[in-house]
Amino acid sequence: MTSWYAIRARGTGAEVAIYDEIGAYGISAKGFLSELGALPEGTPVDLRLNSPGGSVFDAVAIHNALKRHEGPVTVWIDGIAASAASYIAMAGDEIVMPENAFLMIHDPAGLVMGTAEDMRAMAEALDKVKGSLVSGYAAKSGRPREDVSALMAAETWFDAADAVAQGFADRLIEPVRIAANFDIGRFRNAPPILVDAIETEPELDDESDGGEIEADEDTDDANEGDKFADAEDEPAAASNAPQPPAETPPPSGAPPDPAAIRAEAIGHARAVVDLCRLAGQPQMAGRFLEQNASLDEVRAALLAAKAEAEPEIAPHHPQPGRSSAARPWGEVVARTFKLKG
Repeated sequence: MTSWYAIRARGTGAEVAIYDEIGAYGISAKGFLSELGALPEGTPVDLRLNSPGGSVFDAVAIHNALKRHEGPVTVWIDGIAASAASYIAMAGDEIVMPENAFLMIHDPAGLVMGTAEDMRAMAEALDKVKGSLVSGYAAKSGRPREDVSALMAAETWFDAADAVAQGFADRLIEPVRIAANFDIGRFRNAPPILVDAIETEPELDDESDGGEIEADEDTDDANEGDKFADAEDEPAAASNAPQPPAETPPPSGAPPDPAAIRAEAIGHARAVVDLCRLAGQPQMAGRFLEQNASLDEVRAALLAAKAEAEPEIAPHHPQPGRSSAARPWGEVVARTFKLKG
């Protein structure tokens, strides 16, 4: 199943990627929060963003969860952090942007069908949501709430230099190639240079996933819907270094390479051990290896155990074109087709 996020164990912490519309494909923030909560306290987190935004409710829940996380959170804006994604970025202890990346803030928007009372109730709900977003942007940037509110109303796009200058990011790094499978032309003030860059992005070959950026050669080890390049343990190097091409398969009929088979088995075992360690269940690794369980099966088992102790979190409301069961958001949101940050 396709997912808009992925969380992976790393040698020195965890890497989290949001590379699509937040709350897309009928997948709410509940799974994200469960995986994030499975990390031991103090785990360093590198959050990589390339997203047009999405469900504002999910974004607020993710932002709050990242702020509660005991370990350091470094946000890397790999291309675009627009709308609700920019609010998630504000949870970072440090926000790092390549020189050609963009960050956008704007007012939340929604659609409602019903009576005049329904319309007034929706307007009040949007005002409350905006107030919450303004607080987060103002806290990070140090700018007055009135200034932030005006920037949101104008749908303001910041390039990396502007974002750093105005306090919405902390550090610049070298430019990266921007690629995405989402449409930013729907925003009224999207920079033409950015729209053109995404629209003219050539299609990648079969070694990539979803037309975003080169995929990690360990595609079998990726979380479901994993569409981001495997980073090195050093964050700065990860942001700039080109990814190695996928290993060329041996010619048809050629005998398998014992060294390659052994390396793959060792890599799988290490990934299983890392997942169990980060979930606080290192004793389970041996059983998973004996069962030859895939990484997806390991994740599912660890998260199922974790979820039993987690409180229920109300997910986002279904969006048009997304397959999702109705969810209780109250009288106003129950009538809402979508509410975006």
